[in-house]
Amino acid sequence: MDENKAKRKINSKNLAPQESPSIVPTRENRKFRPAPKLDKSPLHGLWALTNRDLRKWYTNPIQLLVSIIQPIIWLGLFGKALNFSNFIAGSGASVAQQNAILQSFFGTTSYFSFLSCGMFAFIVLFTSAFSGMSVVFDRRFGFLNKALSTPVARGAIIMSKVLQSVGRSLVQAAIILVIAVLLGMQTAHFTVQGIAGIFVVIFLMGIGLSALFTMLALRSADWQTQMAIINLLNLPLLFASNALFPPSIMPTWLQDVVRINPVSYANDATRQLMIGATGMTSLAVDFAVLIAFAVILSTIGIVLSWRYLSR
Repeated sequence: MDENKAKRKINSKNLAPQESPSIVPTRENRKFRPAPKLDKSPLHGLWALTNRDLRKWYTNPIQLLVSIIQPIIWLGLFGKALNFSNFIAGSGASVAQQNAILQSFFGTTSYFSFLSCGMFAFIVLFTSAFSGMSVVFDRRFGFLNKALSTPVARGAIIMSKVLQSVGRSLVQAAIILVIAVLLGMQTAHFTVQGIAGIFVVIFLMGIGLSALFTMLALRSADWQTQMAIINLLNLPLLFASNALFPPSIMPTWLQDVVRINPVSYANDATRQLMIGATGMTSLAVDFAVLIAFAVILSTIGIVLSWRYLSR
Protein backbone atom coordinates (compact mmCIF):
# COMPACT_ATOMS: atom_id res chain seq x y z
CA MET A 1 0.00 0.00 0.00
CA ASP A 2 2.83 2.38 0.88
CA GLU A 3 4.48 1.61 -2.43
CA ASN A 4 1.31 2.47 -4.38
CA LYS A 5 0.90 5.76 -2.51
CA ALA A 6 4.49 6.67 -3.39
CA LYS A 7 3.91 6.00 -7.08
CA ARG A 8 0.78 8.16 -7.05
CA LYS A 9 2.71 11.02 -5.49
CA ILE A 10 5.45 10.78 -8.15
CA ASN A 11 2.92 10.73 -10.96
CA SER A 12 1.05 13.70 -9.53
CA LYS A 13 4.29 15.71 -9.55
CA ASN A 14 5.00 14.87 -13.22
CA LEU A 15 1.52 15.86 -14.33
CA ALA A 16 1.31 19.15 -16.30
CA PRO A 17 -0.57 21.92 -14.62
CA GLN A 18 -4.16 22.04 -15.63
CA GLU A 19 -4.98 24.57 -18.30
CA SER A 20 -7.45 27.21 -17.57
CA PRO A 21 -10.90 26.37 -18.84
CA SER A 22 -11.60 27.61 -22.37
CA ILE A 23 -13.70 30.70 -22.78
CA VAL A 24 -17.20 29.90 -23.89
CA PRO A 25 -18.04 32.03 -26.94
CA THR A 26 -20.83 34.49 -26.40
CA ARG A 27 -22.70 36.88 -28.68
CA GLU A 28 -20.37 39.68 -27.58
CA ASN A 29 -16.99 37.96 -28.24
CA ARG A 30 -18.03 35.86 -31.27
CA LYS A 31 -16.19 36.90 -34.47
CA PHE A 32 -17.83 36.60 -37.89
CA ARG A 33 -15.94 36.37 -41.20
CA PRO A 34 -16.78 39.40 -43.36
CA ALA A 35 -18.83 38.63 -46.44
CA PRO A 36 -16.86 38.74 -49.71
CA LYS A 37 -17.30 41.88 -51.75
CA LEU A 38 -19.51 41.49 -54.76
CA ASP A 39 -17.70 42.30 -58.01
CA LYS A 40 -20.03 44.57 -59.94
CA SER A 41 -17.58 45.70 -62.61
CA PRO A 42 -18.84 45.54 -66.22
CA LEU A 43 -15.97 43.20 -67.13
CA HIS A 44 -16.68 40.68 -64.38
CA GLY A 45 -17.01 37.21 -65.91
CA LEU A 46 -16.20 38.37 -69.44
CA TRP A 47 -13.08 36.24 -69.86
CA ALA A 48 -14.67 33.18 -68.21
CA LEU A 49 -17.61 33.23 -70.62
CA THR A 50 -15.38 33.95 -73.62
CA ASN A 51 -12.99 31.15 -72.75
CA ARG A 52 -15.90 28.75 -72.31
CA ASP A 53 -16.97 29.22 -75.92
CA LEU A 54 -13.41 29.23 -77.24
CA ARG A 55 -12.59 26.01 -75.41
CA LYS A 56 -15.45 24.22 -77.13
CA TRP A 57 -13.85 25.26 -80.41
CA TYR A 58 -10.12 24.72 -79.95
CA THR A 59 -10.57 21.39 -78.14
CA ASN A 60 -12.40 20.07 -81.20
CA PRO A 61 -9.89 19.97 -84.09
CA ILE A 62 -12.51 18.61 -86.49
CA GLN A 63 -14.58 21.77 -86.07
CA LEU A 64 -11.50 23.91 -86.78
CA LEU A 65 -10.71 21.85 -89.88
CA VAL A 66 -14.23 22.09 -91.23
CA SER A 67 -14.34 25.86 -90.64
CA ILE A 68 -11.36 26.46 -92.97
CA ILE A 69 -12.24 23.90 -95.65
CA GLN A 70 -14.81 26.15 -97.34
CA PRO A 71 -12.52 29.19 -97.87
CA ILE A 72 -9.78 26.82 -99.06
CA ILE A 73 -12.18 25.42 -101.66
CA TRP A 74 -12.99 28.94 -102.81
CA LEU A 75 -9.31 29.77 -103.07
CA GLY A 76 -8.22 26.56 -104.76
CA LEU A 77 -11.15 26.04 -107.11
CA PHE A 78 -12.95 29.33 -107.65
CA GLY A 79 -9.82 31.47 -107.49
CA LYS A 80 -7.80 29.31 -109.85
CA ALA A 81 -10.68 28.45 -112.19
CA LEU A 82 -11.42 32.11 -112.96
CA ASN A 83 -8.19 32.77 -114.83
CA PHE A 84 -8.97 36.16 -116.34
CA SER A 85 -5.51 36.35 -117.86
CA ASN A 86 -6.40 33.52 -120.24
CA PHE A 87 -9.72 35.18 -121.09
CA ILE A 88 -7.98 38.38 -122.07
CA ALA A 89 -5.16 36.53 -123.86
CA GLY A 90 -7.76 34.87 -126.08
CA SER A 91 -8.57 38.27 -127.54
CA GLY A 92 -5.02 38.59 -128.88
CA ALA A 93 -3.86 41.17 -126.33
CA SER A 94 -0.18 41.29 -125.47
CA VAL A 95 1.11 40.57 -121.97
CA ALA A 96 1.49 44.27 -121.25
CA GLN A 97 -2.07 44.92 -122.41
CA GLN A 98 -3.35 42.03 -120.28
CA ASN A 99 -1.65 43.40 -117.20
CA ALA A 100 -3.01 46.88 -117.89
CA ILE A 101 -6.57 45.56 -118.20
CA LEU A 102 -6.29 43.47 -115.06
CA GLN A 103 -4.76 46.40 -113.19
CA SER A 104 -7.61 48.68 -114.21
CA PHE A 105 -10.30 46.24 -113.06
CA PHE A 106 -8.80 44.52 -109.99
CA GLY A 107 -6.04 46.88 -108.90
CA THR A 108 -3.56 44.04 -109.40
CA THR A 109 -2.41 41.79 -112.24
CA SER A 110 -3.54 38.66 -110.34
CA TYR A 111 -7.21 37.92 -109.78
CA PHE A 112 -6.21 35.21 -107.31
CA SER A 113 -4.59 37.84 -105.11
CA PHE A 114 -7.72 39.98 -105.45
CA LEU A 115 -9.91 37.07 -104.34
CA SER A 116 -7.56 36.07 -101.53
CA CYS A 117 -8.08 39.45 -99.88
CA GLY A 118 -11.83 38.97 -100.15
CA MET A 119 -11.60 35.60 -98.39
CA PHE A 120 -10.88 37.34 -95.09
CA ALA A 121 -14.30 38.97 -95.26
CA PHE A 122 -15.74 35.57 -96.19
CA ILE A 123 -14.25 34.02 -93.05
CA VAL A 124 -15.34 36.80 -90.71
CA LEU A 125 -18.84 36.92 -92.18
CA PHE A 126 -19.61 33.24 -91.77
CA THR A 127 -17.88 32.93 -88.38
CA SER A 128 -19.80 35.94 -87.07
CA ALA A 129 -23.08 34.58 -88.39
CA PHE A 130 -22.84 31.56 -86.12
CA SER A 131 -21.98 33.60 -83.04
CA GLY A 132 -25.69 34.16 -82.60
CA MET A 133 -26.33 30.42 -82.73
CA SER A 134 -24.48 29.94 -79.45
CA VAL A 135 -26.93 32.35 -77.80
CA VAL A 136 -29.84 30.27 -79.07
CA PHE A 137 -28.34 27.01 -77.81
CA ASP A 138 -27.38 28.53 -74.45
CA ARG A 139 -30.98 29.64 -74.00
CA ARG A 140 -32.33 26.29 -75.11
CA PHE A 141 -30.11 24.18 -72.83
CA GLY A 142 -30.53 26.42 -69.78
CA PHE A 143 -27.02 27.86 -69.53
CA LEU A 144 -28.21 31.38 -70.30
CA ASN A 145 -30.60 31.33 -67.34
CA LYS A 146 -27.74 30.22 -65.08
CA ALA A 147 -25.52 33.01 -66.36
CA LEU A 148 -28.30 35.56 -65.81
CA SER A 149 -28.59 34.45 -62.16
CA THR A 150 -24.96 35.44 -61.49
CA PRO A 151 -23.53 38.95 -60.90
CA VAL A 152 -22.18 38.94 -64.48
CA ALA A 153 -23.27 42.02 -66.41
CA ARG A 154 -25.75 41.46 -69.22
CA GLY A 155 -23.44 43.27 -71.62
CA ALA A 156 -20.60 40.91 -70.70
CA ILE A 157 -22.70 37.94 -71.81
CA ILE A 158 -23.17 39.50 -75.24
CA MET A 159 -19.58 40.70 -75.58
CA SER A 160 -18.28 37.24 -74.70
CA LYS A 161 -20.09 35.88 -77.75
CA VAL A 162 -18.65 38.67 -79.86
CA LEU A 163 -15.08 38.21 -78.61
CA GLN A 164 -15.06 34.44 -79.06
CA SER A 165 -16.19 34.95 -82.66
CA VAL A 166 -13.49 37.56 -83.24
CA GLY A 167 -10.84 35.26 -81.78
CA ARG A 168 -11.89 32.43 -84.07
CA SER A 169 -11.86 34.75 -87.08
CA LEU A 170 -8.32 35.94 -86.35
CA VAL A 171 -6.98 32.39 -86.07
CA GLN A 172 -8.72 31.25 -89.26
CA ALA A 173 -7.56 34.36 -91.13
CA ALA A 174 -3.94 33.63 -90.20
CA ILE A 175 -4.28 30.08 -91.53
CA ILE A 176 -5.92 31.24 -94.77
CA LEU A 177 -3.21 33.87 -95.29
CA VAL A 178 -0.52 31.19 -95.17
CA ILE A 179 -2.48 28.95 -97.55
CA ALA A 180 -3.10 31.82 -99.98
CA VAL A 181 0.62 32.62 -100.11
CA LEU A 182 1.42 28.96 -100.77
CA LEU A 183 -1.10 28.88 -103.63
CA GLY A 184 0.46 31.87 -105.37
CA MET A 185 -0.75 35.09 -103.79
CA GLN A 186 1.43 38.11 -104.60
CA THR A 187 3.61 39.12 -101.66
CA ALA A 188 5.57 42.03 -103.14
CA HIS A 189 3.65 44.59 -101.06
CA PHE A 190 3.69 42.64 -97.79
CA THR A 191 4.99 44.58 -94.78
CA VAL A 192 4.84 44.00 -91.05
CA GLN A 193 2.68 47.10 -90.61
CA GLY A 194 0.41 46.02 -93.45
CA ILE A 195 -0.18 42.56 -92.02
CA ALA A 196 -0.81 44.04 -88.57
CA GLY A 197 -3.30 46.44 -90.16
CA ILE A 198 -5.09 43.51 -91.80
CA PHE A 199 -5.73 41.87 -88.44
CA VAL A 200 -6.98 45.19 -87.06
CA VAL A 201 -9.45 45.29 -89.97
CA ILE A 202 -10.55 41.72 -89.22
CA PHE A 203 -10.92 42.59 -85.54
CA LEU A 204 -13.14 45.61 -86.23
CA MET A 205 -15.25 43.86 -88.84
CA GLY A 206 -15.63 40.82 -86.57
CA ILE A 207 -16.88 42.94 -83.69
CA GLY A 208 -19.47 44.69 -85.83
CA LEU A 209 -20.79 41.61 -87.61
CA SER A 210 -20.77 39.41 -84.50
CA ALA A 211 -22.68 42.07 -82.56
CA LEU A 212 -25.21 42.24 -85.41
CA PHE A 213 -25.93 38.51 -85.48
CA THR A 214 -25.89 38.24 -81.68
CA MET A 215 -28.47 41.01 -81.42
CA LEU A 216 -30.72 39.15 -83.83
CA ALA A 217 -30.50 36.05 -81.62
CA LEU A 218 -31.35 37.72 -78.30
CA ARG A 219 -35.07 36.97 -78.52
CA SER A 220 -34.83 33.77 -80.52
CA ALA A 221 -35.21 30.34 -78.94
CA ASP A 222 -35.53 28.44 -82.21
CA TRP A 223 -32.33 27.54 -84.08
CA GLN A 224 -34.24 27.19 -87.34
CA THR A 225 -35.30 30.84 -87.16
CA GLN A 226 -31.73 31.90 -86.55
CA MET A 227 -30.48 29.80 -89.47
CA ALA A 228 -33.05 31.45 -91.73
CA ILE A 229 -31.79 34.88 -90.63
CA ILE A 230 -28.19 33.82 -91.32
CA ASN A 231 -29.04 32.60 -94.81
CA LEU A 232 -31.00 35.77 -95.46
CA LEU A 233 -28.14 38.13 -94.58
CA ASN A 234 -24.93 36.27 -95.37
CA LEU A 235 -25.12 36.00 -99.15
CA PRO A 236 -26.36 39.57 -99.74
CA LEU A 237 -23.59 40.94 -97.52
CA LEU A 238 -21.03 38.86 -99.41
CA PHE A 239 -22.15 39.32 -103.02
CA ALA A 240 -23.28 42.93 -102.56
CA SER A 241 -19.68 43.83 -101.71
CA ASN A 242 -16.36 43.90 -103.51
CA ALA A 243 -15.22 40.61 -101.96
CA LEU A 244 -15.39 38.56 -105.18
CA PHE A 245 -15.61 41.12 -108.00
CA PRO A 246 -14.82 44.82 -108.38
CA PRO A 247 -17.80 47.22 -108.27
CA SER A 248 -16.86 48.64 -111.69
CA ILE A 249 -18.31 45.60 -113.49
CA MET A 250 -21.55 45.66 -111.47
CA PRO A 251 -24.81 47.43 -112.37
CA THR A 252 -25.11 51.01 -111.21
CA TRP A 253 -27.75 50.26 -108.57
CA LEU A 254 -25.59 47.48 -107.13
CA GLN A 255 -22.57 49.78 -106.98
CA ASP A 256 -24.57 52.04 -104.67
CA VAL A 257 -25.30 49.08 -102.41
CA VAL A 258 -21.60 48.15 -102.37
CA ARG A 259 -20.69 51.65 -101.17
CA ILE A 260 -22.96 51.39 -98.10
CA ASN A 261 -21.94 47.82 -97.26
CA PRO A 262 -19.38 47.86 -94.41
CA VAL A 263 -17.88 44.60 -95.71
CA SER A 264 -16.74 46.50 -98.80
CA TYR A 265 -14.68 48.91 -96.72
CA ALA A 266 -12.98 45.99 -94.96
CA ASN A 267 -12.09 44.44 -98.33
CA ASP A 268 -10.90 47.79 -99.63
CA ALA A 269 -8.56 48.32 -96.67
CA THR A 270 -7.25 44.76 -96.90
CA ARG A 271 -6.36 45.09 -100.58
CA GLN A 272 -4.62 48.39 -100.07
CA LEU A 273 -2.54 46.93 -97.26
CA MET A 274 -1.75 43.56 -98.83
CA ILE A 275 -1.45 43.99 -102.58
CA GLY A 276 -1.16 47.76 -102.93
CA ALA A 277 -4.39 48.04 -104.90
CA THR A 278 -6.02 51.40 -105.48
CA GLY A 279 -9.04 51.57 -103.19
CA MET A 280 -12.51 52.94 -103.76
CA THR A 281 -11.66 55.40 -100.97
CA SER A 282 -8.70 56.28 -98.76
CA LEU A 283 -7.38 53.96 -96.08
CA ALA A 284 -8.28 56.45 -93.37
CA VAL A 285 -11.93 56.47 -94.49
CA ASP A 286 -11.99 52.67 -94.51
CA PHE A 287 -10.79 52.50 -90.90
CA ALA A 288 -13.15 55.29 -89.83
CA VAL A 289 -16.14 53.40 -91.25
CA LEU A 290 -15.06 50.13 -89.63
CA ILE A 291 -14.48 51.75 -86.23
CA ALA A 292 -17.88 53.43 -86.36
CA PHE A 293 -19.49 50.17 -87.47
CA ALA A 294 -17.93 48.21 -84.58
CA VAL A 295 -18.68 50.84 -81.91
CA ILE A 296 -22.28 51.49 -82.95
CA LEU A 297 -23.33 47.84 -83.29
CA SER A 298 -21.58 46.68 -80.11
CA THR A 299 -23.21 49.55 -78.18
CA ILE A 300 -26.64 48.66 -79.54
CA GLY A 301 -26.02 45.01 -78.65
CA ILE A 302 -25.17 45.88 -75.03
CA VAL A 303 -28.22 48.14 -74.69
CA LEU A 304 -30.54 45.50 -76.13
CA SER A 305 -29.03 42.86 -73.84
CA TRP A 306 -30.19 44.86 -70.81
CA ARG A 307 -33.63 45.21 -72.31
CA TYR A 308 -34.22 41.64 -73.46
CA LEU A 309 -32.09 39.55 -71.07
CA SER A 310 -33.42 41.26 -67.94
CA ARG A 311 -36.96 39.99 -68.55
